[in-house]
Amino acid sequence: MSSHKKKQLRKHKRIATGLFFLMAVIYTLMIYFQQHNPQKWMGYVEAFSEAGMVGALADWFAVTALFKHPLGLPIPHTNLIERKKNDLGKNLGMFVNENFINPKNIRPYIEKLDVAKLIVDWLNKSKNRLMLETEIANLLNKIIDDLEDDQVENFLTQQGTELLKNIDYQSIASSGIEYMVKNKEHINLLETLLPQLKTYIQENEQLILDRIADNRPLIAFLAGKKISREITEGIISFIEEIEKNPHHFVREKLTLTLLNFSADLTTTQKWEDKFSKFKTDFIHAENLKPYTQDAWQAIKNMLQKQLENPNSKLKEYIGQNIDKLAKNLKEDQVLQYRLNHWIQHFAYRMVLKNRQEIETLISTTVEGWEGKELSDKLELEVGKDLQFIRINGTLVGGLMGLFIYLITQLFI
Repeated sequence: MSSHKKKQLRKHKRIATGLFFLMAVIYTLMIYFQQHNPQKWMGYVEAFSEAGMVGALADWFAVTALFKHPLGLPIPHTNLIERKKNDLGKNLGMFVNENFINPKNIRPYIEKLDVAKLIVDWLNKSKNRLMLETEIANLLNKIIDDLEDDQVENFLTQQGTELLKNIDYQSIASSGIEYMVKNKEHINLLETLLPQLKTYIQENEQLILDRIADNRPLIAFLAGKKISREITEGIISFIEEIEKNPHHFVREKLTLTLLNFSADLTTTQKWEDKFSKFKTDFIHAENLKPYTQDAWQAIKNMLQKQLENPNSKLKEYIGQNIDKLAKNLKEDQVLQYRLNHWIQHFAYRMVLKNRQEIETLISTTVEGWEGKELSDKLELEVGKDLQFIRINGTLVGGLMGLFIYLITQLFI
């Protein structure tokens, strides 16, 4: 693009310069012919070409003085762009700030922003959704890779310790017992244990006899087997009574005991002290650190495998949420309005808030350029059009010279 602009600039410079030399040649010929074979019309042509040369030279000087010293001579008020570079940058920044970045100008454009539609149109293309899914997975994978294991483990240990210490174990234990009683789980447990207890007693009648012999040798010698059998049968009979009678006092006693125990857990100082001691003795960083290390490594490995596997459940979940987002943005007008309104409001505030920074950016950027570099850039951009000023100056100057000569001939 820059090479094409350079060619265009050189071309129009040659045209403007060639027109000046054409005026010079015509002027020279008219002088010569008027000395050897004068004709009345030659004065008009001479006046036109002479004024055309003056206009061409004047406009050449004016155009050249913007970008460099004419003929390399340090004439005052020439090479303006290079000399006034910093002022140009400052004034350009102020001009943009005052005339472009103001509420009146930017509000209509920002209010036209329909970000929701742009997002929906973009997400409607499957390749874009796939690309977004891949980028999200890559971003998550990179975040996981960049995390310091020690810091994460220490964080989990600290948070886990605080969480476990803040748990009200007394209330949980009490609620658990009340739940068990309410759902008669303690009765189910009792009914499960009673048959096993009965079987155990039946199978260990000899053990009972041995215990009687150890404690009461004389009784064991006289009627040991009979007593042990009666004891065994009595216990078994008692167990069977409990099994058959749903309102047996043992059942009721067990229920009452559990309810009283549940109440004691939350009301007595004894249990509060015991649970406090439990927290102090067992819940601290040293005890939790091995578990948090294993937990973090397991979570990290699981996430990385899920993110690297294109057919994983996590990748599928990400894709489903992208599709859901596209559908919601397309169908939910309230969501569209909220998104657009938020972005428009944010953009409007940020532009106005950073007006001065934009002005400073423009001025400092221009100040950072070399003077000759800026001059060359501007000449490359507008120099072609400025050559038309030289061409127009030649023609307009010639016409004015011709007009003055005509007035002189007619009235003077």
